Amino acid sequence: MKFRNLVLSVIYILFQTTMLADNVFLHEFKTTNGAVPFDKISDSDFEPAINHGIKMQNQEIDSIVNQSANPTFENTILAFERSGKELNRVLGVFYPLLSANATDSIIAISNKIAPVLSAHSNGIYLNGKLWQRVKFVKEHFDASKHDAEDAMLLDKTYDAFIRNGAGLNATDGARYKELCLKLTNLQLKFDENSLKATNAYELWLDESDLAGLPQSAVSAAKAAAAEKNDNKRYLITLHAPSYTAFMKYSSRRDLREKLYKAYNTQCTSGEFSNMEIINDIANTRLEIAHILGSKNYAEYHLKDMMAQNQETVYDMLNKLRAAYAPRQKSDMAALCKFASKLENKPVVIKPWDYAYYSNKLKESQFEINDEELRPYFELNKVINGVFGLAHTLYGLNFDENFDAQVYHPEVRTFNVTDSSGKFMGLLYTDFFPRSTKQSGAWMTNFREQYVDESGNDIRPLVTLTMNFTRPTDDKPSLLTFNEVTTFLHEFGHALHSLLSECKYASLSGTNVDRDFVELPSQFNENFAYQREFLDSFAMHYKTHERIPQALIDKIIKSSQFGAAYSCMRQLGFGFIDLAWHTISKPVSGDPISFEHKALKPVEVFAPIEQCAISPQFGHIFSGGYAAGYYGYKWAEILDADVFSKFKADGMFDKRTSADFKEKVLSKGGTRPPMLLFEDFMHRKPSIDALLKRDGIKN
Repeated sequence: MKFRNLVLSVIYILFQTTMLADNVFLHEFKTTNGAVPFDKISDSDFEPAINHGIKMQNQEIDSIVNQSANPTFENTILAFERSGKELNRVLGVFYPLLSANATDSIIAISNKIAPVLSAHSNGIYLNGKLWQRVKFVKEHFDASKHDAEDAMLLDKTYDAFIRNGAGLNATDGARYKELCLKLTNLQLKFDENSLKATNAYELWLDESDLAGLPQSAVSAAKAAAAEKNDNKRYLITLHAPSYTAFMKYSSRRDLREKLYKAYNTQCTSGEFSNMEIINDIANTRLEIAHILGSKNYAEYHLKDMMAQNQETVYDMLNKLRAAYAPRQKSDMAALCKFASKLENKPVVIKPWDYAYYSNKLKESQFEINDEELRPYFELNKVINGVFGLAHTLYGLNFDENFDAQVYHPEVRTFNVTDSSGKFMGLLYTDFFPRSTKQSGAWMTNFREQYVDESGNDIRPLVTLTMNFTRPTDDKPSLLTFNEVTTFLHEFGHALHSLLSECKYASLSGTNVDRDFVELPSQFNENFAYQREFLDSFAMHYKTHERIPQALIDKIIKSSQFGAAYSCMRQLGFGFIDLAWHTISKPVSGDPISFEHKALKPVEVFAPIEQCAISPQFGHIFSGGYAAGYYGYKWAEILDADVFSKFKADGMFDKRTSADFKEKVLSKGGTRPPMLLFEDFMHRKPSIDALLKRDGIKN
């Protein structure tokens, strides 16, 4: 029996070894520019590759802590930065797929490996010997022998150990590990519930229910129904293109209310409820903060942000509230008056009415609507325009790569080069909604930019993931103006990564403070309202005629429309986020009531029973923006300020764009973000440019 067990063990080991030998993740990708060989990857490869990567990094950590030589920057900090190469290779592919192509298999793997990865991370940061070496280097660092990037890497590494529990006693360390594992599992479940809740809802309509909808929305609803093998009805879902179009155009107030409540009650009850989960997440983060010596999670998180503390964040939010609230109230009064005149009866605007009536008012004031603009924003033309902007500003070229493998047939790839022909990175684009994709839009990397041990500049593999309007049988993908600005936004993140010129992966590209990371993206949005940019690519998909100057004029004139409402809405998200992360004791009550109380300072509409943002607010509960959502408004102040310089110097001034590229975009997180800003602007930020852009201040 013992012999039989031994034989079986040997066979198992040989089988595992054979499986690993064929695993593409166990060595550098043997592809042009290191593109991910998706054709050679199966879901079954991920778990063994992750386990192998963990094993290899543990060996690397052992080598660092067990060496006899005194700790130095090179043998400790740099060695730690370069550890985990095999693990990072597989996780760099796995996590983007978890968001963009989350099959049941991928989700199951994620749930299985999450606690393993959490334990692995804790094992590193709570390694007493490693911590002592890091601490020694910090205390004996000779800045004269290193450059600023080395110094930043040391500071970030040291802070990471502190923030992840280094130096905790045995009891606190054990509890910290438990909490990290718990938090990981809670966040995974939150995301899983959100995705399933979005996919589960279907609003089936007959032709009589389509009043007000433009043909593009009708065609999309017809195509969605056809995918469900129903050729007689129309399907509206909670995915962005479908939901947004219906709320904006449908004249059926009863159906708008129904859809609004369906959207805003996602994950508030039933099988996919996140109600208990968000309380648990907030309480878990609070206990982590307490163990690490902070009074709340916001204090813990903000120490390494530009804002540094919650008082500064609240000050910014309240200043914006004071500036925008009067305009928002007067705008809402005007909207109610307009709606009442339109309907020939008194109308009190409800949240499910705002998009509909504000769109009607915008059309009335500026004689412009999305359906009039759509024909000029065919997706491929928009791609050319967005890429062309990067060429004009930064000398980048984008050539479609038909040889690189992709994870889904709809994904496209582009080789990015600079003006000298240098390869800058590979860009993956994934534009359309599907059931395996999270809602929203984002940019991430399959691989970060860095310089390897041999001095080779390893260029990034960048992904852009959207949920744009799909093509139909009779029309190509025609974008709304908002989808164009979304594209520009995410592409701004992509440029931040593609233009990175850093030594260390952990400091390159978008690896910057969370309240600085949105500067390049939001800066890029400004071009959507510039005549020179729109005129460079926008043409009718049928006639090929350029967008009329009259339409461009309307876009520019309407750019301030609804700015006050949009600001108050964003401030609301910021207040909700801070409320959850400034609690001083565990919460146990109703999350909806908690949220409504947090929203009170910036409340636009009276609370709607059972409606809440928090149970589906992935940005703060699972997406890395906990105590950081204010960063969008913080960065908006910065981006308006930066763009004011571009306008003053000339929209496409070569010196200004080269300066921005060199002093901001290429630097990643190698210097404190405020210094990067001041180096470019030659002064501290000012709120004035934002107030002027939004028409709040002359």
